[in-house]
Amino acid sequence: MNITVEDIAAYLADVSEAVKSDRFQIELNDKRQDNRKLFFDYVIDESGAKEILLQLDPLDFSDIKNNDNPRFPDERLYVFGKEVSLVKRFGTGEKLVSLYIKINKLQDNYVIVVSFHEGRYPIKYYFK
Repeated sequence: MNITVEDIAAYLADVSEAVKSDRFQIELNDKRQDNRKLFFDYVIDESGAKEILLQLDPLDFSDIKNNDNPRFPDERLYVFGKEVSLVKRFGTGEKLVSLYIKINKLQDNYVIVVSFHEGRYPIKYYFK
């Protein structure tokens, strides 16, 4: 993959613009149980998720994946990792959580956050 920090910065600028204007959604359907679990396990709502998305930095970038949905073979999904401190919903205190975030920016600059959950594996950062 031949991608630069500037490429990712431009991508994130588009994502930030979409998020700021509420032209985004976080997938919480039945196929996205890990996303739902994050909101169940921690005190976080859509505004908190929005804040995290707006804090993404090119150094958080990990990978670009092809969409494995056969209906959308041309879509590219950008993967990011972000460490954030979240309050546990059950129990006490905060926990440093490594998030796995996968974003699909559509041609009309609408953003679908396909994955927004605790990472299952350590993330490999492209620029670090």
